[in-house]
Amino acid sequence: MTENITYYSTNASALTKQYDSVPFESVHKDWLSEIPTEGMVLDVGAGSGRDARYLAARGLGVVAVEPASGIRELAQEYTVSNPIHWISDSLPELTEIFRLQTKFDLILLSAVWMHIAPSSRERAFRKLSSLLKPNGKLIISLRHGSCQDERTMYSVSTGELAQLASQFGLTYRLLTPEKTNDELGRADVQWQTVLLTLPDNGTGAFPLIRNIVINDSKSSTYKVALLRSLLRIAEGHPGSVIERTSEHVVLPVGLVALYWLKLYKPLVDQFGMQQNSNSNRGLGFIKENGWQRFTTYTSNDFYIGAHYSDSEVAQGLYQALKDIASTIKTMPAKYTTLPGTKKSIFHVEISKTKRPKTDLLLDFNFLCSLGKFYVPIHIWDSLTQFSVWIEPTLINEWSSLMAGYTLNKAQQFSKSDYLNALNWEDPERTTSRIRKRVNDLLGNEDVGCCWTGKRLKHTDYAIDHAFPFARWPNNDLWNLLPTKAKINSDKSDKLPTGLKLSSSREFIVSWWKQGWQHNQREFFSQANLALPSLRPNNTNFDDVFEAFALQRDRIKALQQLEDWR
Repeated sequence: MTENITYYSTNASALTKQYDSVPFESVHKDWLSEIPTEGMVLDVGAGSGRDARYLAARGLGVVAVEPASGIRELAQEYTVSNPIHWISDSLPELTEIFRLQTKFDLILLSAVWMHIAPSSRERAFRKLSSLLKPNGKLIISLRHGSCQDERTMYSVSTGELAQLASQFGLTYRLLTPEKTNDELGRADVQWQTVLLTLPDNGTGAFPLIRNIVINDSKSSTYKVALLRSLLRIAEGHPGSVIERTSEHVVLPVGLVALYWLKLYKPLVDQFGMQQNSNSNRGLGFIKENGWQRFTTYTSNDFYIGAHYSDSEVAQGLYQALKDIASTIKTMPAKYTTLPGTKKSIFHVEISKTKRPKTDLLLDFNFLCSLGKFYVPIHIWDSLTQFSVWIEPTLINEWSSLMAGYTLNKAQQFSKSDYLNALNWEDPERTTSRIRKRVNDLLGNEDVGCCWTGKRLKHTDYAIDHAFPFARWPNNDLWNLLPTKAKINSDKSDKLPTGLKLSSSREFIVSWWKQGWQHNQREFFSQANLALPSLRPNNTNFDDVFEAFALQRDRIKALQQLEDWR
């Protein structure tokens, strides 16, 4: 980076003349409509000041960052009606910019990203994303082509920015799918422009969530685990809300604890990954009379509607969920606070209950019996609306936290190891149970394809996630449908249209009745929590289908999945 700064200072006059010879409107024609009508702009790598002057002339407050003193001093000689605030600073740190304590409506990196070493780009992107206001935009132009002078430039790609956007909770849009020619006429240089946006629903909740994930101090993974548990419930269990007011939603604390257990089970029992900064301190919810009684079980063994008749497991699971609920209340819920205050965002009430003597059913009533978890309504709505961007950010932060812990370093876990450990339950393992049910039925009766009604054969069928697991991780019985193998392959990760669902209603409901008439307790426990508008005590298959169709529209609106017709 130092040699580049020297180059821009030494050749300031020639470069200024070159840059100023091309109008702003020509260079940035692809995103002129994205310029805000008011607010603050950060121009990083402002160079000759051409872009900063144009934006200032539009009435915007402009902070121009330029580390090369030669070209910066020339730019400062221009007189503009709206002052530009020039600062000597550079990526990836932007130390002086952070001292301003200012968020920006627009951040511009024009012909800068190729100067950032690949090893520094993740940190640079994190810094930039944290400087955005809600609904703020980050514009990055990408230079493709060789460099004919002594400047250092690295290769760039739109895919890299798409991945970084996913990691840090920004939306991604490529404004120039086809590379454009260089405005200065250099034949070997082409450009692309990417628009990245910090989503916002008007409440400020999404930036608050990002602050908790990315910027909030953490001595353990607990805060991230709590948010990921809540995200899974918000995205996958609209029927779990006990109460909704203008201020908050109330959830069964047992459901939050269940997803906490499912998240930590592989990390602790399978991979043995350290989860806090003190390697000598254990996890508060890992206790002998609770968690330690079912260490041989996997995450897939714990799910809504599951029935445990082994008293050892039933009592251990009951105690573990109680221990987790207590840990959540005294740790992450208490210390997840509004920025600059000690006011907790979440509230937890734990109820006194009796330990089961024999068996345990993980249904709505039991999960509610453990207590209540209060989530502010704007946080809940943002978790629901922005799950597709929040989830990758949570995974990335959790992985980064674990990578910094002493015992994990000693075991030399790779990035891939962390990501595998943080995966949701294995869908392949869960579908094997459904496949066994189909095989048992085929020995005595016909089973029809849920999308066509045609008879299935032992050798030619698959188990389809009606709502694709890759985008909406749900292994409930109602979401797993036997289909023709080719149809399942053609459908892939697409979402069936409303018309497709409607035309298949008879086949799907018939399968539900045929497959799960003997296990209605689990079927309805899962459906009533996962699907909207159902009552906790619903036992009507047709009502489940109505909610199933409504959930399809809900997923389509939130995630914009490709249709399957």
